[in-house]
Amino acid sequence: MNIPKAITIIETVDEAKDTKTLKFKLTGDAKPGQFFMIWIPKIDEIPMSVSYIDKYIKGITFRKIGEATNTLYKIRKGDKIGIRGPYGNGFKLNGKKILFVGGGTGIATIATAVEQAQQKKINSTVILGVKNKKELFFENRLHKSNANVYISTDDGSKGYKGLASDLARNLMKKDNFTSIITCGPEIMMKQLLELSRKIPFQASLERYMKCGIGLCGQCCIGEGLRVCIEGPVFNDKTLKKVEDFGFYKRDASGRKIFF
Repeated sequence: MNIPKAITIIETVDEAKDTKTLKFKLTGDAKPGQFFMIWIPKIDEIPMSVSYIDKYIKGITFRKIGEATNTLYKIRKGDKIGIRGPYGNGFKLNGKKILFVGGGTGIATIATAVEQAQQKKINSTVILGVKNKKELFFENRLHKSNANVYISTDDGSKGYKGLASDLARNLMKKDNFTSIITCGPEIMMKQLLELSRKIPFQASLERYMKCGIGLCGQCCIGEGLRVCIEGPVFNDKTLKKVEDFGFYKRDASGRKIFF
């Protein structure tokens, strides 16, 4: 399991500007919120959340932002990559009415959670937050799940003009959600944690990883919590004790990068 398995890409989908999905055959279970370690030969190995879950087919969705993702973006049907996982803890889909908030590429992480919540007959409201409508993806997919879908854009090009956290605040004034699940920019998730108060809250965090199996310590947050093992999904009780949540992360050298 900890050695990359060569898999063949069976489908590529252009989701939005600079955003693509790669699908591949992979049997076994995966939970919403878990991640794969994706090996791009001769380039790098990086963590990526699972964005499609089927008994025989899985998928990842990403935006090209660096050398690894730029190379991955050029991959075509029939090409091979390496994969390890899935790793980490996923979301717990509890409660009668869940508010999902996905920001940017975090939308990819919550999509499978929304679909499984709907399958469990849990009332689901989803906020998809992006900078502008060109970066929006999975809107039609989530409409098909029959979830209540809201859009927020920073520039007002579609839906609510403003931050996803501000739209969440407005919806929380009108409805009594029993749980909040989120993935996206950490500042956004920090704001949602503060808004949640006594509502159970879960957030999926992103940190620099080397091994993905808890050995290297690169992804540690707070007092020795490893994002790859104890996370990437953490609840409100844990996050309220993590001083760096919403403030900074560390790069490959361990240097603090403030949000």
